[in-house]
Amino acid sequence: MPEHSATPAAPSRRQARDIIDAVVENMRQNVEQLKYSTLAPSRYTVYLHPTEYARLEGIVPILREQTIRALGEAIEQLNARSRLRGWVGRFAGGAQPPELRNAAAEWDIAFLPDPDGDMAEGDLLVDSELVLPARPDLGAGQRTRRITTIHTADRTTTREQTVTEPATRAVAPAPATVEGPRARIEFDDNNGRHSFDLVDDLCTIGRGGTAVAVDVRIASSPDVSREHARIRRDPATDRFFLIDVSSLGTTLNGRHVPRGYDEVDGGRRENGAETALPDAARIGLADTVFLDFRRLR
Repeated sequence: MPEHSATPAAPSRRQARDIIDAVVENMRQNVEQLKYSTLAPSRYTVYLHPTEYARLEGIVPILREQTIRALGEAIEQLNARSRLRGWVGRFAGGAQPPELRNAAAEWDIAFLPDPDGDMAEGDLLVDSELVLPARPDLGAGQRTRRITTIHTADRTTTREQTVTEPATRAVAPAPATVEGPRARIEFDDNNGRHSFDLVDDLCTIGRGGTAVAVDVRIASSPDVSREHARIRRDPATDRFFLIDVSSLGTTLNGRHVPRGYDEVDGGRRENGAETALPDAARIGLADTVFLDFRRLR
C-alpha cells in the first residue's frame, strides 16, 4: 500500500463576521456613562495577521461598511432595552437610563496588517479609543481611554489604558523661569544612545508595539517586554518609584525588584508593589538593557 505523509493542519482562519462581532463586543466594554447620555468609542483599529489581511484586503470597504452598520444596530438594541427597563422602573420611581450614542459624528474604523510580527494567523486585535471629558478641577485635560482586546486560538485578553493630557488654561504666559524636567534616564539600545527627560508623573518603558503604547521605546530583543517597567513620581512627596511589569524581571542597582503584578486566572492583576528610587540608580531590563536614572532637582 502506498505511504501517505501527514499533511500539516492549516492555520485557522478568522471569519469576517467574527471580526465584526469582535468590534461590537469591544465597543460594549468601552462605554462611558454621563449624566444625560452614555458615550461609545467612535474610533477602532483592527489588526490582523498579514496573511489574513491579504485574504480580506479586497473586501475591506465592505467589511468597514458592515462593521459600522453592526455598531449602529447594537446601539439601537441596547437603547431599546434601556428604554424598556426605564419604563418598568418608572413604577418603582427609577430614573430613565442615559441613552447610548457614538461619541463623535461618524465612526472611524481601520483594518491593518500586524506591523510588529507578533500575531499568529487567526489572531485578532481590536483597539478602541474613547475621549473622556476633561477634569480641569483636578488639573487634568483631555483623557483618552484605550481598550485593547486580543483574540487568539485559546483565549481572549483585554487591556485598558487611560492617557491624560495636562489641562490647558487661559492664563498669562509663564515666566521665563519655567520648571524643567525632574529626572532623566539615559541608555543604549540597538539604535544607539538615548536620553529621556521625565516631566510627567508616570513614565512607561518597554519595546512597545501595536497593542502597547510606551513613553520610552526600547529597541531590543524580546527579552525586554512590550511594557517592561514604569517610573512613577509621587506628587505629594516628590519621590520616584520603580514598578516592574515585565516577564523576565527588572533590577535596581543589580538587585531584582518585586514584580508589580500577580498571575490570576490566566491574566495579570496589578498588586501595587513598587520600589523607591534613589537620586541616582541603574535600572536593568531583563539584564539586557540598562538605564541610568538621575534626579535633576
